[in-house]
Amino acid sequence: METARHARPAGTPPRSVLVLATLTLISGTATALWLLPGRALTSAETPASLLSAQPAVVAGSPPPAAAAPAPRAPAYVAFVDAVRDPAFNLPDAARRTGVTTYTLGHISSGVSAACTPTWGGQAMPTPNPLVGGLNRLRAEGGDAGLAFGGPEGRELSATCTDPDLLLAAYRNVIATYHPAGLDFEVHDSTDPATTTRRATAIARLQRESRQRGRPLAVTFTLPASTLGLTPQDRTMLYQTRQAGAEISTVNLLVPFEPGSARNVRRLLLAARSTHAQLGWALGTGERASWRRMGLTPLLADPRDLTLLDAQRLVTFQTRYNLAWLSVRGATPTDEVSRALSTAPPTPNLAQVN
Repeated sequence: METARHARPAGTPPRSVLVLATLTLISGTATALWLLPGRALTSAETPASLLSAQPAVVAGSPPPAAAAPAPRAPAYVAFVDAVRDPAFNLPDAARRTGVTTYTLGHISSGVSAACTPTWGGQAMPTPNPLVGGLNRLRAEGGDAGLAFGGPEGRELSATCTDPDLLLAAYRNVIATYHPAGLDFEVHDSTDPATTTRRATAIARLQRESRQRGRPLAVTFTLPASTLGLTPQDRTMLYQTRQAGAEISTVNLLVPFEPGSARNVRRLLLAARSTHAQLGWALGTGERASWRRMGLTPLLADPRDLTLLDAQRLVTFQTRYNLAWLSVRGATPTDEVSRALSTAPPTPNLAQVN
């Protein structure tokens, strides 16, 4: 009986062969179906959890591209002295050098009107040639921020002691130029009242800008030496942050000595010293402190920043992921500007020490 139950009719393949054939058929069918062009599942066919996690694929379309990384801040921000050259051709400079991001300065208080913003003491012209240049620059994909204070004029918060009038003055500037950001090149860090007025106004402006959907970046340009920032400037940054203002970048302004071969080395030493100080001033960690630092040589002559110097600065910027490079004072050559705005393919670490 046992033998009869396991006997198979003649011409029937063994069970092991049938099992193998079945598995092969299943595998082949699955492969064929996988290779066939498909269609996107509808929401009725797809679990809700997958709708938010996977984009639908339309038949015949290429695979979905990976999400693009968040845009990085520009590596080089050119400075334009709009006081000396109010008709500076921004779009022409962008096309000539490849630099698309600018800072225009300096806006300061009026000589006789403490709460009136001016260009180096001169009233803002009507019509304003800078507004037209900014509009053309933006139409070509560029943008510009504005710098307050500077080496000659006084920053508005140092002269305008009425908080409401100070806030109105800043709002007037923003409404006129719609800047990408505001930079403060200040020399009043020893005055806590000025620091508080400015910080309170900045915090208010940033809240208003967020509500409009256009966040307002605020930076500070401060003098630095091989010892870093002064204790007064570090305290000013700390108090500004404590008052609720958000400081995106601290830009180090380091004068270059005419004809000196040690200019770049002194600039990089200033960066390293300041990096150790920004953690307390901005409340940042080691890497974030590098990312929130800008480097700006102050030139007396364009020849004091050579092409090789520019390449060394870009290498340093790339290695430590600094916020940006810039130049103030004398305008660098177009060749140097192009070099500063172009990241090297592979950092040459020997050049940054």
